[in-house]
Amino acid sequence: MRTIEKDMILRELERKSDHPLLLKELMQALTLKKEERREIKKLLRKMIQEGEIIKTRGNRYGLPQKMNLVIGRLKGHRDGYGFVIPETEGEPDIFIAAKKIEEAMHGDRVVARIEATKPDGRREGRVIRVLERARKQIVGRFEQGKTVGFVIPADKRITQDLYVTPEKSLSAETGQIVLAEILAYPTKNRNPEGKVVKILGHVEDPRIDTVMVVESYGFTRDFPEDAALEAGKIKESVTAQMRKGRQDLRDLPTVTIDGERARDFDDAISIEKTRSGFRLWVHIADVSHYVPAGSALDREAYQRATSVYFPDAVLPMFPEKLSNGICSLNPKEDRLTMTAEMTFDAEGRRVDYKLYDSVIRSDERMTYTAVRQILVDRDEKVRERYAALIPQFEMMERLAMQLRKNRLARGSLDFDLPEPEIILDLTGETINIIRSERNVAHQLIEEFMLAANETVAEHMTALEVPFLYRIHDPPTPTRIFEFNELLKTFGLILRDIEKIRPKSLSSILDVVKGRPEERLINQILLRSLKQAKYSSDNHGHFGLASEEYTHFTSPIRRYPDLVVHRLLKKVLHHRMSQDEQDEWARRLPEIGKHTSERERQSMEAEREVIQRKKVKFMSDKVGEIYNGFISGVAAYGLFVELESYFVEGLIHVSNLHDDYYIYDEKLHALLGEHHRRTFRLGDPIQVRVERVDLESWQIDFGMMEEEKPRQRKRRSR
Repeated sequence: MRTIEKDMILRELERKSDHPLLLKELMQALTLKKEERREIKKLLRKMIQEGEIIKTRGNRYGLPQKMNLVIGRLKGHRDGYGFVIPETEGEPDIFIAAKKIEEAMHGDRVVARIEATKPDGRREGRVIRVLERARKQIVGRFEQGKTVGFVIPADKRITQDLYVTPEKSLSAETGQIVLAEILAYPTKNRNPEGKVVKILGHVEDPRIDTVMVVESYGFTRDFPEDAALEAGKIKESVTAQMRKGRQDLRDLPTVTIDGERARDFDDAISIEKTRSGFRLWVHIADVSHYVPAGSALDREAYQRATSVYFPDAVLPMFPEKLSNGICSLNPKEDRLTMTAEMTFDAEGRRVDYKLYDSVIRSDERMTYTAVRQILVDRDEKVRERYAALIPQFEMMERLAMQLRKNRLARGSLDFDLPEPEIILDLTGETINIIRSERNVAHQLIEEFMLAANETVAEHMTALEVPFLYRIHDPPTPTRIFEFNELLKTFGLILRDIEKIRPKSLSSILDVVKGRPEERLINQILLRSLKQAKYSSDNHGHFGLASEEYTHFTSPIRRYPDLVVHRLLKKVLHHRMSQDEQDEWARRLPEIGKHTSERERQSMEAEREVIQRKKVKFMSDKVGEIYNGFISGVAAYGLFVELESYFVEGLIHVSNLHDDYYIYDEKLHALLGEHHRRTFRLGDPIQVRVERVDLESWQIDFGMMEEEKPRQRKRRSR
């Protein structure tokens, strides 16, 4: 009896595209026998669950796209409506009105039917089926009613409260933050039901923000017992046996450069002058030596896919014994590494390279601050302390600046947008929010890691073996057209909008540097770009203007880097058979998809914790006045970011009392209907903190300009 493959079914449904098929018709088309009925039904059920095919009410099977159906994730909105984000790349989102969301919740994988397409191409539809629930638990504030309690979700995109009967409340009290398990999902006429499984604390607790987000996203600090046991058995030092077959670089002057609070050191660098340029070594922790494919540690690392960094906590991808111990390139200790040795000429062009297994011994654990003090501030005390390494740092600076110059010349996009840094006290309370510093030391590491990543990607591409790339697709023509319309209002224009090149966009960033509209154009361009992701298909990296790019330099905290190490080792030691190539070709697409999704989740979680800490920080500042700039414009109001604290709040359009304001999408502005006053993205503005809502995690601002006339009027009376 032959094996029935998915592709056979999909091809047949595509061929018979005029109507969905009954099971009997499908079996006839595939020339299957009666005894194969059970096998095909099992496969069909799996394909339905995965959203590859649809089963109609008439028990017919067809392709979603043939039935005007779309598979995707529901992205909810606090006002009740939502959007289905299609899984098929490039497809536009589908607007779902609140009453048409049916039984779905934010994050669920759903089937949506397209019911209308507007003249501008926007689509509207209805959720007809939930394929996969996004969550089994909800974090929120507990409220006790007269007969039942309910949990108000902390994530406002979940718009229905969770009902909890008294015997399932865990004696939670009104106002407490709890973790609740969903026992029954919502229906058209009934809210979801659940039970409280953990009381997390109160909203005022300094560390509750991180706890809430960790529980809400289903992250975990603890490792499974089998993974912890494996970690416990790993040797804590490098033995002579481990060094065999590796290039010994322990006498090579080597340093790590990281932030002050970093504890896991993935990468170390060495440099020397050559006759015509520089030789650079980038050493990366050889995590693959300690974590075999398929081991308990490997399975857990795959599920996590990335370490998650919060202002007051880290959820590492590996247990600390690896991440901060034997895999971390700690100073004065032998460590196993994989090295990219690259030779550059005086113009920063790579003229040769080698990739190999190595063993190193880092001389110093440097910080970005110390390197800046050496190279920029020329601090005498710091330079005296690191006198033996100063020639290396000065060579690193010369090479890195040349690499950066070359990268920008080819069109790599370089956004100069500041990032916030949360400063905490010993209790976890936020005491300040400052501009995160990005100095020459950050640029050294950035350029050297980019060079190593490109070198590995080019090497593997030339060998034509299965590989995992870091890709960044070009922005859509619609996005570029809209961006070009904005540029025209400043007397600028893109010449090649039909097939945009990175160089064209980087040239625009150069032109507006230092001009009043620089911040606006930087932000709009950044929002126009797609997200980078992992893929087994090489599409190039648009943002870096790079034809081949991967992630090789952080295997302690990114699972794709660990996969890249394994693949690279295979080819370096000539151990990748054709069968292995076929197996990797089969597995890599799913690895790329999973790790990309987990990366996005971790980024969302990190942003959410930062937003919560920002809101708490502002809770005692109601009535205070700040200078800021308009960071976002919507039909319902203006988002304003404060200059002093990197905190964002909203001036609702109802609080703009001097006129009726109309939203101009092309100009990213609100225009006064009568007085023609304009509020535009990037404009400076002075605001007063009106309200801080710790439940919805929002800050409301008011405009100062409207208050001054009223104050003068009262004084005159």
